[in-house]
Amino acid sequence: METELHPEHENAEGVELPTPTAWPMIAALGIMLIALGFITSFVVAIVGFLLGLIGGIGWFRALFPVPSHEFVPFQEPAKRPAAIKVSPRRISHLALGAGGHRAYYPVRVHRYSSGINGGLAGGAAMAVLAMLYGLIFQHSIWYPINLLAAAGLPTMETANAAALDQFHLSAFIIAVLSHGVLSILVGMLYTVLLPMLPARFEWFWGGIIIPLIWTAMLFPMFDIVNPALAAHVNWFWFIVCQVSFGLVGGYVVFKSQKVETMQTWSLAARMGVHAMEADEDK
Repeated sequence: METELHPEHENAEGVELPTPTAWPMIAALGIMLIALGFITSFVVAIVGFLLGLIGGIGWFRALFPVPSHEFVPFQEPAKRPAAIKVSPRRISHLALGAGGHRAYYPVRVHRYSSGINGGLAGGAAMAVLAMLYGLIFQHSIWYPINLLAAAGLPTMETANAAALDQFHLSAFIIAVLSHGVLSILVGMLYTVLLPMLPARFEWFWGGIIIPLIWTAMLFPMFDIVNPALAAHVNWFWFIVCQVSFGLVGGYVVFKSQKVETMQTWSLAARMGVHAMEADEDK
């Protein structure tokens, strides 16, 4: 709270403020010792009473008959804090829903179909980069596919480098199904998650930060979920693939149309129940 100063206490060079004093602290210490004396010793209460009395008298003499002030000069203009800049950005305010029902954020989300499309698009971009890594460093596009399938195929988990470079139909089917399902699930998660991120840097949070976060969460679990991938993974390319998924999938979801959530709908409206109109004659 700002203290209003009278004109006689301020001028162009500074302002008169009350002189700092320790008497209030001494009086407060005395009151505390009085209270402490009720549960400890009568002597402690006597000491507290004396301190409180001394502090109260000193505090009274500092204020009456004339309050003590001291002159405090203003800081030089160069040392003063800069003026506060008001941001032109505004926050969105939640409005009450139907019937006064409270609204939860986000009020509008992307369609689930856009999450499926975004997940498939991000998964495709991720798969292309993964196969490009296999072609450049392992001279086989099947190398990353077989590593991904090792999570559900024991023969790939113990396979050597030569076997990982070869095409295996069972490994290909498992890798495509698992990668597709996971990509769709993450894409549908983006439909709800993206509207909750800062709108100005939504591409940065959804496309880069979130993939880095889930990569850090996957790191300690790799030895359990997929030991073969943990032993052969190139972490730089792995992170590049994750970020590519976030950028491509997040962009597809971000550009899709948003729809209002059903959080304020009645139970009948959510279930699609329609009431028949009453006959006005009856």
